[in-house]
Amino acid sequence: MLQQLSIQNYATVDKLEIEFKAGMSVITGETGAGKSIMLGALGLTLGDRADKGIVRSGARKTDICAEFDIANIKAAQQWLDDNDLETDPDSTSCLLRRIVNSDGRSKGYINGSPVTMASLKALGEMLLDIHSQHEHQSLLHRGTHQRLLDDFCVAPKVLAQMQDIWKQWQKNAQQINQLSNRSQEDSAQTQLLSYQLNELNELGIASDEVPKLEAEFKSLNHADETVASVQTALTLCGDDEEQNAKTAMHQALTALRDLPEKNDRVNNIIGLLENASIQLDEAVSDLRAFADEFEANPERLDQVNTRLGVLHAIARKHKVKPDGLTEVIADLRQQLDLIENSDAELEKLEAAGAQLRQDYIKVAKDVSKQRKKGSGKLATQVNEQLKQLGMPHASLEVQLLASDKDKLALGGLETIEFLVSTNPGQPAKPLIKIASGGELSRISLAIQVITAQTSHVPSLVFDEVDVGIGGGVAKVVGQLLRQLAERTQILCVTHQAPVAGQGHNHFFVSKFTKAGSTLTQIAELSDSEKVREVARMLGGEELSDESLAHAEKMVATS
Repeated sequence: MLQQLSIQNYATVDKLEIEFKAGMSVITGETGAGKSIMLGALGLTLGDRADKGIVRSGARKTDICAEFDIANIKAAQQWLDDNDLETDPDSTSCLLRRIVNSDGRSKGYINGSPVTMASLKALGEMLLDIHSQHEHQSLLHRGTHQRLLDDFCVAPKVLAQMQDIWKQWQKNAQQINQLSNRSQEDSAQTQLLSYQLNELNELGIASDEVPKLEAEFKSLNHADETVASVQTALTLCGDDEEQNAKTAMHQALTALRDLPEKNDRVNNIIGLLENASIQLDEAVSDLRAFADEFEANPERLDQVNTRLGVLHAIARKHKVKPDGLTEVIADLRQQLDLIENSDAELEKLEAAGAQLRQDYIKVAKDVSKQRKKGSGKLATQVNEQLKQLGMPHASLEVQLLASDKDKLALGGLETIEFLVSTNPGQPAKPLIKIASGGELSRISLAIQVITAQTSHVPSLVFDEVDVGIGGGVAKVVGQLLRQLAERTQILCVTHQAPVAGQGHNHFFVSKFTKAGSTLTQIAELSDSEKVREVARMLGGEELSDESLAHAEKMVATS
Protein backbone atom coordinates (compact mmCIF):
# COMPACT_ATOMS: atom_id res chain seq x y z
CA MET A 1 0.00 0.00 0.00
CA LEU A 2 1.20 3.51 -0.83
CA GLN A 3 1.78 5.32 2.47
CA GLN A 4 3.43 8.59 1.58
CA LEU A 5 4.44 10.63 -1.45
CA SER A 6 7.02 13.39 -1.14
CA ILE A 7 7.51 15.80 -4.08
CA GLN A 8 10.07 18.61 -4.38
CA ASN A 9 10.50 21.00 -7.30
CA TYR A 10 8.31 19.05 -9.71
CA ALA A 11 6.48 21.10 -12.37
CA THR A 12 4.53 23.71 -10.35
CA VAL A 13 5.08 21.96 -7.01
CA ASP A 14 7.59 23.56 -4.64
CA LYS A 15 7.42 21.10 -1.77
CA LEU A 16 4.64 18.65 -1.03
CA GLU A 17 4.11 15.67 1.27
CA ILE A 18 0.97 13.55 1.08
CA GLU A 19 0.06 10.74 3.45
CA PHE A 20 -2.31 8.11 2.10
CA LYS A 21 -4.60 5.67 3.84
CA ALA A 22 -6.36 2.46 2.93
CA GLY A 23 -9.65 2.62 1.06
CA MET A 24 -10.63 4.95 -1.77
CA SER A 25 -8.91 8.33 -2.02
CA VAL A 26 -10.31 10.81 -4.55
CA ILE A 27 -8.39 13.75 -5.99
CA THR A 28 -10.32 16.70 -7.33
CA GLY A 29 -9.69 20.32 -8.22
CA GLU A 30 -10.46 23.06 -10.68
CA THR A 31 -9.64 22.64 -14.36
CA GLY A 32 -5.95 23.25 -14.92
CA ALA A 33 -5.11 22.99 -11.23
CA GLY A 34 -2.74 20.09 -11.88
CA LYS A 35 -4.67 17.08 -10.57
CA SER A 36 -2.48 14.69 -12.51
CA ILE A 37 0.79 16.08 -11.12
CA MET A 38 0.71 13.53 -8.33
CA LEU A 39 0.26 10.69 -10.81
CA GLY A 40 3.10 11.96 -12.96
CA ALA A 41 5.35 12.06 -9.90
CA LEU A 42 4.30 8.53 -8.95
CA GLY A 43 5.04 7.36 -12.48
CA LEU A 44 8.61 8.65 -12.19
CA THR A 45 9.22 6.62 -9.02
CA LEU A 46 7.99 3.60 -10.98
CA GLY A 47 10.57 4.08 -13.71
CA ASP A 48 8.74 6.26 -16.27
CA ARG A 49 10.88 8.30 -18.66
CA ALA A 50 11.90 11.71 -17.35
CA ASP A 51 12.39 15.01 -19.12
CA LYS A 52 14.33 17.99 -17.81
CA GLY A 53 11.23 20.11 -18.42
CA ILE A 54 9.61 18.65 -15.29
CA VAL A 55 12.12 20.41 -13.00
CA ARG A 56 10.48 23.48 -11.49
CA SER A 57 11.76 26.72 -12.95
CA GLY A 58 14.78 27.99 -11.01
CA ALA A 59 15.38 24.68 -9.23
CA ARG A 60 18.44 22.46 -9.62
CA LYS A 61 16.63 19.11 -9.46
CA THR A 62 13.35 17.32 -8.91
CA ASP A 63 13.28 14.89 -5.98
CA ILE A 64 10.38 12.44 -5.56
CA CYS A 65 10.00 9.70 -2.91
CA ALA A 66 7.20 7.14 -2.65
CA GLU A 67 6.97 4.99 0.48
CA PHE A 68 5.09 1.68 0.38
CA ASP A 69 4.08 -0.81 3.05
CA ILE A 70 4.94 -4.25 1.65
CA ALA A 71 3.98 -6.36 4.67
CA ASN A 72 1.47 -8.34 2.58
CA ILE A 73 3.33 -8.27 -0.75
CA LYS A 74 5.39 -11.47 -0.71
CA ALA A 75 6.53 -11.07 -4.32
CA ALA A 76 8.03 -7.64 -3.57
CA GLN A 77 9.71 -8.92 -0.41
CA GLN A 78 11.27 -11.80 -2.36
CA TRP A 79 12.37 -9.46 -5.17
CA LEU A 80 14.10 -7.13 -2.70
CA ASP A 81 15.80 -10.09 -1.01
CA ASP A 82 16.93 -11.57 -4.34
CA ASN A 83 18.43 -8.21 -5.36
CA ASP A 84 20.03 -7.43 -1.96
CA LEU A 85 17.91 -4.30 -1.53
CA GLU A 86 16.23 -5.16 1.78
CA THR A 87 17.83 -2.79 4.31
CA ASP A 88 16.01 -3.94 7.45
CA PRO A 89 14.52 -7.47 7.67
CA ASP A 90 12.15 -6.31 10.42
CA SER A 91 10.79 -3.36 8.43
CA THR A 92 7.76 -3.58 6.13
CA SER A 93 8.54 -0.24 4.49
CA CYS A 94 9.97 0.15 0.98
CA LEU A 95 11.17 3.50 -0.38
CA LEU A 96 11.34 4.29 -4.11
CA ARG A 97 13.13 7.52 -5.02
CA ARG A 98 13.75 9.35 -8.29
CA ILE A 99 15.95 12.40 -8.83
CA VAL A 100 15.86 14.31 -12.11
CA ASN A 101 18.48 17.02 -12.65
CA SER A 102 17.89 20.19 -14.62
CA ASP A 103 20.19 18.87 -17.36
CA GLY A 104 17.88 15.88 -17.90
CA ARG A 105 19.97 13.24 -16.14
CA SER A 106 18.11 11.11 -13.63
CA LYS A 107 18.86 8.58 -10.89
CA GLY A 108 16.73 5.92 -9.24
CA TYR A 109 16.99 4.48 -5.74
CA ILE A 110 15.34 1.63 -3.83
CA ASN A 111 15.76 1.74 -0.06
CA GLY A 112 18.65 4.13 -0.52
CA SER A 113 20.61 1.99 -2.99
CA PRO A 114 21.10 3.21 -6.58
CA VAL A 115 19.25 1.08 -9.16
CA THR A 116 18.43 1.09 -12.87
CA MET A 117 15.11 2.27 -14.30
CA ALA A 118 14.41 -1.37 -15.20
CA SER A 119 14.64 -2.27 -11.52
CA LEU A 120 12.24 0.54 -10.57
CA LYS A 121 9.80 -0.74 -13.20
CA ALA A 122 10.13 -4.37 -12.10
CA LEU A 123 9.44 -3.60 -8.44
CA GLY A 124 6.91 -0.85 -9.21
CA GLU A 125 4.65 -3.26 -11.11
CA MET A 126 4.32 -5.32 -7.92
CA LEU A 127 3.36 -2.28 -5.83
CA LEU A 128 1.07 -0.05 -7.85
CA ASP A 129 -0.77 0.03 -11.16
CA ILE A 130 -1.76 3.28 -12.87
CA HIS A 131 -4.81 3.08 -15.14
CA SER A 132 -4.89 6.03 -17.49
CA GLN A 133 -4.04 7.13 -20.97
CA HIS A 134 -0.42 7.41 -19.83
CA GLU A 135 2.30 4.94 -20.68
CA HIS A 136 2.52 3.15 -17.34
CA GLN A 137 -0.18 0.51 -17.74
CA SER A 138 0.44 -3.11 -16.85
CA LEU A 139 -2.77 -4.24 -18.55
CA LEU A 140 -1.14 -3.49 -21.88
CA HIS A 141 1.30 -6.36 -21.30
CA ARG A 142 0.43 -9.99 -22.07
CA GLY A 143 2.29 -11.10 -18.98
CA THR A 144 -0.23 -9.23 -16.83
CA HIS A 145 -3.13 -10.90 -18.67
CA GLN A 146 -1.72 -14.33 -17.88
CA ARG A 147 -1.14 -13.42 -14.25
CA LEU A 148 -4.67 -12.07 -13.80
CA LEU A 149 -6.25 -15.10 -15.46
CA ASP A 150 -4.11 -17.52 -13.44
CA ASP A 151 -4.91 -15.68 -10.20
CA PHE A 152 -8.58 -15.78 -11.17
CA CYS A 153 -9.00 -19.46 -12.00
CA VAL A 154 -5.87 -21.62 -11.63
CA ALA A 155 -5.16 -23.46 -8.38
CA PRO A 156 -1.97 -21.88 -6.91
CA LYS A 157 -0.46 -25.27 -5.97
CA VAL A 158 -0.90 -26.62 -9.50
CA LEU A 159 0.61 -23.46 -11.04
CA ALA A 160 3.56 -23.55 -8.63
CA GLN A 161 4.11 -27.24 -9.37
CA MET A 162 4.19 -26.60 -13.13
CA GLN A 163 6.70 -23.76 -12.76
CA ASP A 164 8.89 -25.76 -10.38
CA ILE A 165 9.04 -28.73 -12.80
CA TRP A 166 9.88 -26.39 -15.68
CA LYS A 167 12.79 -24.88 -13.72
CA GLN A 168 14.11 -28.36 -12.89
CA TRP A 169 13.77 -29.32 -16.53
CA GLN A 170 15.72 -26.26 -17.70
CA LYS A 171 18.47 -26.85 -15.15
CA ASN A 172 18.70 -30.47 -16.32
CA ALA A 173 18.94 -29.30 -19.95
CA GLN A 174 21.80 -26.94 -19.06
CA GLN A 175 23.70 -29.80 -17.41
CA ILE A 176 23.19 -31.98 -20.49
CA ASN A 177 24.45 -29.19 -22.73
CA GLN A 178 27.52 -28.58 -20.58
CA LEU A 179 28.35 -32.29 -20.41
CA SER A 180 27.86 -32.76 -24.18
CA ASN A 181 30.06 -29.79 -25.08
CA ARG A 182 32.75 -30.94 -22.72
CA SER A 183 33.11 -34.41 -24.29
CA GLN A 184 35.26 -33.03 -27.15
CA GLU A 185 37.76 -31.68 -24.67
CA ASP A 186 37.72 -34.71 -22.39
CA SER A 187 40.69 -36.54 -23.96
CA ALA A 188 43.18 -33.71 -23.53
CA GLN A 189 41.71 -32.82 -20.15
CA THR A 190 42.00 -36.43 -18.97
CA GLN A 191 45.71 -36.53 -19.88
CA LEU A 192 46.40 -33.30 -18.03
CA LEU A 193 44.44 -34.33 -14.94
CA SER A 194 46.10 -37.77 -14.87
CA TYR A 195 49.59 -36.27 -15.13
CA GLN A 196 48.87 -33.76 -12.36
CA LEU A 197 47.36 -36.42 -10.10
CA ASN A 198 50.23 -38.89 -10.67
CA GLU A 199 52.77 -36.19 -9.94
CA LEU A 200 51.10 -35.43 -6.61
CA ASN A 201 50.53 -39.08 -5.71
CA GLU A 202 54.24 -39.85 -6.21
CA LEU A 203 55.02 -37.34 -3.50
CA GLY A 204 52.88 -39.27 -1.01
CA ILE A 205 51.64 -36.14 0.76
CA ALA A 206 50.01 -36.79 4.15
CA SER A 207 47.12 -34.62 5.27
CA ASP A 208 48.99 -33.07 8.23
CA GLU A 209 52.53 -33.32 6.85
CA VAL A 210 53.19 -29.65 6.07
CA PRO A 211 52.47 -28.15 9.52
CA LYS A 212 54.51 -30.94 11.19
CA LEU A 213 57.48 -30.37 8.87
CA GLU A 214 57.38 -26.62 9.39
CA ALA A 215 57.40 -27.08 13.18
CA GLU A 216 60.31 -29.54 12.98
CA PHE A 217 62.24 -27.20 10.67
CA LYS A 218 61.94 -24.32 13.10
CA SER A 219 63.18 -26.52 15.94
CA LEU A 220 66.14 -27.98 14.02
CA ASN A 221 67.08 -24.65 12.48
CA HIS A 222 67.61 -23.16 15.97
CA ALA A 223 69.26 -26.25 17.54
CA ASP A 224 72.53 -24.55 18.61
CA GLU A 225 70.67 -21.66 20.19
CA THR A 226 68.37 -24.09 21.95
CA VAL A 227 71.23 -26.19 23.40
CA ALA A 228 73.08 -23.07 24.61
CA SER A 229 69.99 -21.60 26.22
CA VAL A 230 69.09 -24.85 27.98
CA GLN A 231 72.63 -25.20 29.36
CA THR A 232 72.58 -21.61 30.58
CA ALA A 233 69.28 -22.19 32.33
CA LEU A 234 70.61 -25.39 34.00
CA THR A 235 73.72 -23.60 35.20
CA LEU A 236 71.75 -20.75 36.74
CA CYS A 237 69.13 -22.99 38.29
CA GLY A 238 71.25 -25.80 39.78
CA ASP A 239 74.51 -26.81 38.12
CA ASP A 240 76.73 -23.91 39.24
CA GLU A 241 78.64 -25.30 42.24
CA GLU A 242 79.27 -21.91 43.84
CA GLN A 243 75.93 -20.15 43.36
CA ASN A 244 72.65 -21.25 41.81
CA ALA A 245 68.94 -20.72 42.24
CA LYS A 246 68.43 -23.99 44.18
CA THR A 247 71.17 -23.12 46.67
CA ALA A 248 69.85 -19.58 47.12
CA MET A 249 66.32 -20.91 47.64
CA HIS A 250 67.56 -23.41 50.29
CA GLN A 251 69.49 -20.70 52.13
CA ALA A 252 66.45 -18.39 52.16
CA LEU A 253 64.22 -21.15 53.59
CA THR A 254 66.80 -22.04 56.26
CA ALA A 255 67.05 -18.42 57.41
CA LEU A 256 63.28 -18.09 57.74
CA ARG A 257 62.74 -21.45 59.41
CA ASP A 258 65.41 -20.65 62.09
CA LEU A 259 63.55 -17.56 63.26
CA PRO A 260 62.64 -17.94 66.97
CA GLU A 261 59.26 -16.31 66.47
CA LYS A 262 57.27 -16.66 63.21
CA ASN A 263 53.95 -14.86 62.61
CA ASP A 264 51.32 -15.83 60.05
CA ARG A 265 52.80 -13.62 57.37
CA VAL A 266 56.27 -15.20 57.66
CA ASN A 267 54.73 -18.71 57.65
CA ASN A 268 52.87 -17.83 54.48
CA ILE A 269 56.14 -16.69 52.85
CA ILE A 270 57.85 -19.93 53.89
CA GLY A 271 55.01 -21.88 52.25
CA LEU A 272 55.35 -19.94 49.01
CA LEU A 273 59.14 -20.52 48.93
CA GLU A 274 58.66 -24.24 49.61
CA ASN A 275 56.26 -24.48 46.65
CA ALA A 276 58.67 -22.50 44.50
CA SER A 277 61.50 -24.84 45.52
CA ILE A 278 59.47 -27.88 44.47
CA GLN A 279 58.63 -26.28 41.08
CA LEU A 280 62.27 -25.27 40.59
CA ASP A 281 63.37 -28.88 41.20
CA GLU A 282 60.86 -30.08 38.61
CA ALA A 283 62.05 -27.47 36.10
CA VAL A 284 65.70 -28.47 36.58
CA SER A 285 64.76 -32.14 36.13
CA ASP A 286 62.88 -31.36 32.89
CA LEU A 287 65.76 -29.22 31.59
CA ARG A 288 68.24 -32.07 32.16
CA ALA A 289 65.95 -34.57 30.41
CA PHE A 290 65.49 -32.18 27.45
CA ALA A 291 69.25 -31.58 27.24
CA ASP A 292 69.93 -35.34 27.19
CA GLU A 293 67.31 -36.03 24.49
CA PHE A 294 67.83 -33.02 22.23
CA GLU A 295 70.66 -32.85 19.79
CA ALA A 296 71.49 -30.84 16.67
CA ASN A 297 70.91 -32.89 13.50
CA PRO A 298 72.16 -31.05 10.39
CA GLU A 299 71.39 -34.03 8.18
CA ARG A 300 67.73 -34.17 9.28
CA LEU A 301 67.47 -30.38 8.91
CA ASP A 302 68.62 -30.67 5.30
CA GLN A 303 66.06 -33.44 4.64
CA VAL A 304 63.20 -31.38 6.10
CA ASN A 305 64.27 -28.26 4.22
CA THR A 306 64.42 -30.17 0.92
CA ARG A 307 60.99 -31.75 1.47
CA LEU A 308 59.41 -28.40 2.28
CA GLY A 309 60.98 -26.89 -0.83
CA VAL A 310 59.42 -29.60 -3.01
CA LEU A 311 55.99 -29.13 -1.40
CA HIS A 312 56.11 -25.32 -1.74
CA ALA A 313 57.10 -25.60 -5.40
CA ILE A 314 54.26 -27.96 -6.30
CA ALA A 315 51.85 -25.79 -4.31
CA ARG A 316 52.84 -22.71 -6.33
CA LYS A 317 52.26 -24.71 -9.49
CA HIS A 318 48.68 -25.37 -8.44
CA LYS A 319 48.26 -21.84 -7.00
CA VAL A 320 47.45 -23.00 -3.48
CA LYS A 321 49.15 -22.96 -0.11
CA PRO A 322 51.20 -26.09 0.74
CA ASP A 323 48.64 -27.28 3.32
CA GLY A 324 45.97 -27.18 0.56
CA LEU A 325 47.63 -29.82 -1.62
CA THR A 326 45.51 -32.66 -0.24
CA GLU A 327 42.38 -30.75 -1.35
CA VAL A 328 43.90 -30.38 -4.83
CA ILE A 329 44.40 -34.14 -4.97
CA ALA A 330 40.78 -34.77 -3.99
CA ASP A 331 39.52 -32.25 -6.57
CA LEU A 332 41.60 -33.78 -9.38
CA ARG A 333 40.29 -37.23 -8.52
CA GLN A 334 36.71 -35.93 -8.58
CA GLN A 335 37.21 -34.29 -12.00
CA LEU A 336 38.68 -37.49 -13.41
CA ASP A 337 35.83 -39.57 -12.02
CA LEU A 338 33.30 -37.19 -13.57
CA ILE A 339 34.95 -37.43 -17.01
CA GLU A 340 35.34 -41.18 -16.84
CA ASN A 341 31.69 -41.52 -15.89
CA SER A 342 30.41 -38.79 -18.26
CA ASP A 343 28.70 -41.19 -20.65
CA ALA A 344 26.74 -42.81 -17.85
CA GLU A 345 25.99 -39.39 -16.35
CA LEU A 346 24.82 -38.02 -19.71
CA GLU A 347 22.51 -40.97 -20.19
CA LYS A 348 21.13 -40.48 -16.70
CA LEU A 349 20.52 -36.75 -17.31
CA GLU A 350 18.77 -37.39 -20.64
CA ALA A 351 16.45 -39.92 -19.02
CA ALA A 352 15.67 -37.45 -16.24
CA GLY A 353 15.03 -34.70 -18.82
CA ALA A 354 12.57 -36.85 -20.73
CA GLN A 355 10.70 -37.64 -17.51
CA LEU A 356 10.63 -33.98 -16.45
CA ARG A 357 9.20 -33.01 -19.86
CA GLN A 358 6.43 -35.57 -19.47
CA ASP A 359 5.73 -34.37 -15.92
CA TYR A 360 5.66 -30.75 -17.09
CA ILE A 361 3.24 -31.43 -19.94
CA LYS A 362 0.96 -33.42 -17.65
CA VAL A 363 0.68 -30.61 -15.09
CA ALA A 364 0.60 -27.90 -17.80
CA LYS A 365 -2.39 -29.61 -19.41
CA ASP A 366 -4.18 -29.39 -16.08
CA VAL A 367 -3.33 -25.65 -15.94
CA SER A 368 -4.60 -25.22 -19.54
CA LYS A 369 -7.85 -26.95 -18.63
CA GLN A 370 -8.40 -24.58 -15.70
CA ARG A 371 -7.50 -21.57 -17.87
CA LYS A 372 -9.97 -22.53 -20.61
CA LYS A 373 -12.73 -23.02 -18.09
CA GLY A 374 -11.96 -19.78 -16.25
CA SER A 375 -11.40 -17.59 -19.33
CA GLY A 376 -15.05 -17.73 -20.36
CA LYS A 377 -16.20 -16.99 -16.83
CA LEU A 378 -13.83 -14.03 -16.55
CA ALA A 379 -14.95 -12.59 -19.90
CA THR A 380 -18.64 -12.93 -18.97
CA GLN A 381 -18.21 -11.16 -15.64
CA VAL A 382 -16.10 -8.35 -17.14
CA ASN A 383 -18.63 -7.79 -19.94
CA GLU A 384 -21.40 -7.43 -17.35
CA GLN A 385 -19.36 -4.75 -15.62
CA LEU A 386 -18.73 -2.97 -18.93
CA LYS A 387 -22.48 -2.64 -19.47
CA GLN A 388 -22.83 -0.97 -16.09
CA LEU A 389 -19.97 1.37 -17.00
CA GLY A 390 -21.77 2.75 -20.02
CA MET A 391 -20.13 0.47 -22.60
CA PRO A 392 -23.05 -1.84 -23.56
CA HIS A 393 -21.50 -2.81 -26.88
CA ALA A 394 -18.02 -3.53 -25.55
CA SER A 395 -16.96 -7.14 -25.33
CA LEU A 396 -13.87 -8.73 -23.79
CA GLU A 397 -12.41 -11.94 -25.14
CA VAL A 398 -9.72 -13.95 -23.36
CA GLN A 399 -7.56 -15.49 -26.06
CA LEU A 400 -5.45 -18.58 -25.37
CA LEU A 401 -2.75 -19.05 -28.01
CA ALA A 402 -1.04 -22.46 -28.04
CA SER A 403 2.75 -22.26 -27.72
CA ASP A 404 5.18 -23.96 -30.09
CA LYS A 405 5.76 -27.50 -28.82
CA ASP A 406 9.50 -26.97 -29.26
CA LYS A 407 9.44 -23.72 -27.28
CA LEU A 408 7.58 -24.63 -24.11
CA ALA A 409 7.92 -21.93 -21.47
CA LEU A 410 7.59 -21.33 -17.76
CA GLY A 411 4.07 -19.95 -18.28
CA GLY A 412 2.58 -23.15 -19.68
CA LEU A 413 1.31 -24.49 -23.00
CA GLU A 414 -0.24 -21.21 -24.13
CA THR A 415 0.06 -17.43 -23.92
CA ILE A 416 -2.86 -15.29 -22.76
CA GLU A 417 -4.08 -12.03 -24.26
CA PHE A 418 -7.13 -9.90 -23.54
CA LEU A 419 -8.88 -8.69 -26.72
CA VAL A 420 -11.66 -6.10 -26.76
CA SER A 421 -14.26 -4.97 -29.26
CA THR A 422 -15.78 -1.60 -28.33
CA ASN A 423 -18.43 -1.40 -31.08
CA PRO A 424 -20.77 -3.93 -32.75
CA GLY A 425 -19.33 -5.53 -35.84
CA GLN A 426 -15.74 -4.58 -35.02
CA PRO A 427 -13.24 -7.40 -34.55
CA ALA A 428 -11.69 -7.74 -31.10
CA LYS A 429 -8.31 -6.04 -30.82
CA PRO A 430 -5.50 -6.05 -28.23
CA LEU A 431 -5.97 -3.50 -25.44
CA ILE A 432 -2.93 -1.54 -26.59
CA LYS A 433 -4.72 -0.69 -29.86
CA ILE A 434 -7.72 0.93 -28.17
CA ALA A 435 -7.52 4.61 -29.09
CA SER A 436 -9.62 6.14 -26.30
CA GLY A 437 -7.93 6.59 -22.97
CA GLY A 438 -11.32 6.83 -21.27
CA GLU A 439 -12.45 3.52 -22.79
CA LEU A 440 -9.21 1.86 -21.80
CA SER A 441 -9.57 3.15 -18.24
CA ARG A 442 -13.11 1.81 -17.90
CA ILE A 443 -12.14 -1.55 -19.41
CA SER A 444 -9.27 -1.69 -16.94
CA LEU A 445 -11.66 -0.83 -14.13
CA ALA A 446 -14.04 -3.61 -15.13
CA ILE A 447 -11.21 -6.16 -15.29
CA GLN A 448 -9.78 -5.03 -11.96
CA VAL A 449 -13.15 -5.18 -10.21
CA ILE A 450 -13.56 -8.81 -11.25
CA THR A 451 -9.99 -9.90 -10.60
CA ALA A 452 -9.48 -7.86 -7.40
CA GLN A 453 -10.32 -10.79 -5.16
CA THR A 454 -7.38 -12.73 -6.55
CA SER A 455 -5.02 -10.01 -7.84
CA HIS A 456 -1.87 -9.27 -5.83
CA VAL A 457 -1.37 -5.62 -6.85
CA PRO A 458 -2.09 -3.72 -3.60
CA SER A 459 -2.63 -0.19 -4.99
CA LEU A 460 -4.53 0.93 -8.08
CA VAL A 461 -4.63 4.44 -9.53
CA PHE A 462 -7.40 5.53 -11.92
CA ASP A 463 -6.88 8.78 -13.80
CA GLU A 464 -10.22 10.25 -14.93
CA VAL A 465 -11.92 6.91 -15.63
CA ASP A 466 -15.16 8.89 -15.81
CA VAL A 467 -14.21 10.83 -18.97
CA GLY A 468 -17.13 11.08 -21.41
CA ILE A 469 -19.79 9.46 -19.20
CA GLY A 470 -23.02 10.78 -17.70
CA GLY A 471 -24.19 11.07 -14.12
CA GLY A 472 -25.85 7.65 -13.93
CA VAL A 473 -22.80 5.79 -15.17
CA ALA A 474 -20.53 8.01 -13.06
CA LYS A 475 -22.43 6.88 -10.00
CA VAL A 476 -21.82 3.24 -10.97
CA VAL A 477 -18.12 3.99 -11.52
CA GLY A 478 -17.93 5.53 -8.05
CA GLN A 479 -19.69 2.56 -6.48
CA LEU A 480 -17.42 0.09 -8.27
CA LEU A 481 -14.32 1.96 -7.15
CA ARG A 482 -15.52 2.02 -3.56
CA GLN A 483 -16.34 -1.68 -3.80
CA LEU A 484 -12.86 -2.33 -5.16
CA ALA A 485 -11.37 -0.26 -2.31
CA GLU A 486 -12.65 -2.79 0.21
CA ARG A 487 -9.83 -5.09 -0.96
CA THR A 488 -7.32 -2.76 -2.63
CA GLN A 489 -6.08 0.77 -2.05
CA ILE A 490 -7.62 3.08 -4.69
CA LEU A 491 -6.45 6.53 -5.80
CA CYS A 492 -8.79 8.22 -8.27
CA VAL A 493 -8.46 11.52 -10.12
CA THR A 494 -11.98 12.60 -11.08
CA HIS A 495 -14.10 15.54 -12.19
CA GLN A 496 -17.41 13.78 -11.52
CA ALA A 497 -19.26 14.53 -8.28
CA PRO A 498 -20.91 11.05 -8.05
CA VAL A 499 -17.43 9.48 -8.12
CA ALA A 500 -15.91 11.97 -5.67
CA GLY A 501 -18.78 11.44 -3.25
CA GLN A 502 -17.85 7.76 -2.88
CA GLY A 503 -14.36 8.38 -1.52
CA HIS A 504 -13.22 7.40 1.95
CA ASN A 505 -10.59 10.15 1.74
CA HIS A 506 -10.65 13.32 -0.35
CA PHE A 507 -7.73 15.48 -1.59
CA PHE A 508 -8.20 18.87 -3.22
CA VAL A 509 -5.67 20.30 -5.71
CA SER A 510 -5.38 24.06 -6.18
CA LYS A 511 -3.01 26.65 -7.63
CA PHE A 512 -1.84 29.91 -6.10
CA THR A 513 0.64 32.64 -6.97
CA LYS A 514 3.59 33.49 -4.75
CA ALA A 515 6.33 35.97 -5.59
CA GLY A 516 5.25 35.94 -9.22
CA SER A 517 5.44 32.15 -9.44
CA THR A 518 2.52 29.73 -9.87
CA LEU A 519 2.54 26.88 -7.36
CA THR A 520 0.38 23.78 -6.83
CA GLN A 521 -0.75 22.51 -3.47
CA ILE A 522 -2.77 19.46 -2.36
CA ALA A 523 -4.75 19.33 0.87
CA GLU A 524 -6.81 16.59 2.51
CA LEU A 525 -10.38 17.73 3.12
CA SER A 526 -12.40 17.37 6.29
CA ASP A 527 -15.92 15.91 6.13
CA SER A 528 -17.55 19.35 5.83
CA GLU A 529 -14.99 20.50 3.25
CA LYS A 530 -15.63 17.33 1.28
CA VAL A 531 -19.36 18.15 1.09
CA ARG A 532 -18.61 21.67 -0.14
CA GLU A 533 -16.20 20.34 -2.80
CA VAL A 534 -18.76 17.82 -4.09
CA ALA A 535 -21.32 20.65 -4.17
CA ARG A 536 -18.89 22.78 -6.20
CA MET A 537 -18.47 19.93 -8.65
CA LEU A 538 -22.27 19.70 -8.95
CA GLY A 539 -23.09 23.34 -9.37
CA GLY A 540 -20.00 25.47 -9.84
CA GLU A 541 -18.33 28.03 -7.60
CA GLU A 542 -21.61 29.57 -6.40
CA LEU A 543 -22.81 27.07 -3.80
CA SER A 544 -26.58 26.91 -3.39
CA ASP A 545 -28.60 25.30 -0.62
CA GLU A 546 -29.82 22.79 -3.15
CA SER A 547 -26.34 21.78 -4.32
CA LEU A 548 -25.09 21.53 -0.73
CA ALA A 549 -28.07 19.36 0.25
CA HIS A 550 -27.54 17.16 -2.79
CA ALA A 551 -23.81 16.85 -2.05
CA GLU A 552 -24.43 16.05 1.62
CA LYS A 553 -26.88 13.31 0.66
CA MET A 554 -24.45 11.95 -1.96
CA VAL A 555 -21.62 11.76 0.57
CA ALA A 556 -23.82 10.35 3.33
CA THR A 557 -25.12 7.50 1.16
CA SER A 558 -21.68 6.46 -0.10
